[in-house]
Amino acid sequence: MSVRIHEQDFDVSAEMAAMRRGNPKIGAIASFVGVVRDINEGDSIATMTLEHYPGMTEKAITEIIDQARSRWEVLDALVIHRVGTLKPTDQIVLVIVASTHRGDAFAACEFIMDYLKTKAPFWKKEITPQGARWVDARVVDDRAAQRWEQGSKKGQ
Repeated sequence: MSVRIHEQDFDVSAEMAAMRRGNPKIGAIASFVGVVRDINEGDSIATMTLEHYPGMTEKAITEIIDQARSRWEVLDALVIHRVGTLKPTDQIVLVIVASTHRGDAFAACEFIMDYLKTKAPFWKKEITPQGARWVDARVVDDRAAQRWEQGSKKGQ
């Protein structure tokens, strides 16, 4: 299990290959890549700056992964989250989950991403033609995370 927070970009294929290498128990890998959009709330986005509290952020994400491991058969998991100033089309976040079966990998990956959006301490500031603004939490993200608390093991 690994959590990395840094400014540099990541190579999805290389990260997946490294996770698979040498582990014959892995039968499925699910992944998610988040990317900076060029429009948010109807406004053009020139850049987005992500901030975090070093140490606290990694701890929170590790706890999210631990929760996923307690719900599903997770053989390995990786979360890479970028910070600093990013522009549209830049990769922001990578979540990879390995399991023996696809159902566990898919569910754990989705759970981790939903909780990253709502429980990990990151702050986002967008630069638009109208100026800078902090990005508020979205109701849709809160609902996505809540369904895991209300539902069964697999969020249903």
